[in-house]
Amino acid sequence: MPMSLDSTLTPSTPATATATAAGAAAPAFNLIRPQPYTEWAPQLDAGTKAGLRRELEQGAVLFFPQLRFQFEPGEERFLDSRWSDGKSKNINLRANDQAVRGATGGEQDLKDLYVLIRRYAEYSEKLVLSLFPEYGPHMVRAGTSLRPSEIAGRPVSWRKDDTRLHVDAFPSNPMLGQRLLRVFHNIDPQAPRVWRVGEPFGDFAKRFVPKTKGMWPGQARVMEMLHITKRRRSEYDHRMLQLHDLAKADLEYQANVPQQEFQFPPGSTWIVFSDQVLHAAMRGRAMMEQTYYLSPKAISDHTHSPEAVLARMLGRPMVVG
Repeated sequence: MPMSLDSTLTPSTPATATATAAGAAAPAFNLIRPQPYTEWAPQLDAGTKAGLRRELEQGAVLFFPQLRFQFEPGEERFLDSRWSDGKSKNINLRANDQAVRGATGGEQDLKDLYVLIRRYAEYSEKLVLSLFPEYGPHMVRAGTSLRPSEIAGRPVSWRKDDTRLHVDAFPSNPMLGQRLLRVFHNIDPQAPRVWRVGEPFGDFAKRFVPKTKGMWPGQARVMEMLHITKRRRSEYDHRMLQLHDLAKADLEYQANVPQQEFQFPPGSTWIVFSDQVLHAAMRGRAMMEQTYYLSPKAISDHTHSPEAVLARMLGRPMVVG
């Protein structure tokens, strides 16, 4: 299958990345973009910012190998999975909450967890606004999480199995075209966070969009009335959920699609549009993550966005109104 326009992202593969397409030659793409910055609010010129924004919006992973999030004394204790309540895979903090969710511990421990996770949210926001100041007016801080449990071997259903390549989509929380911008950090002091990164979104869509189906008349309204969704689902959300499931369910695709494995070392940070970049988290124990909802108005180049790709393929806008 020929590579799409997204596949113009093709510099040489860094030493820490390896091709993993089963029985295949190295993929003709590499989506990891190493960056030299060591501060959470780097001072960059306009041309550098524009270049980073262009690569991010085209579907690259911006990788900061030396951008470290520092613990305060005593916070290292939260690397242990015993702080998770066992019901949620993450200890998380919603944007306007004053306490964490999904955690267990004494009153002071929970306060300390809140301080740690809130600080990561603030550092992540500094980074995003320093690199992409144009995003500021169109960006909403969503959840912040500490993920203290090992990924590998976790018993989950195939739909929730994040060791399978996928793009992020939410069954009950329609995004209505908003983008999912995420800032990850490997907080484990010893082990890398191992990801697989799959083919560009345009090539992925060519494979699976023909297998998706539209909503039947009134379906979005009924789902909202029954509280299956928090708001009325758009066709964009409907198709993206199907793409998420089709990719995860297709084991042949998982094994043979062009892809690369990448090890994010301890103390490193990376930024990605997780609704656009096919990714799978294979191994790793302790990570922090910040999600932002970003209005499509903030995107400079819509050519590569999932909504634009789907609209071109299906011949109509995916979000109305």
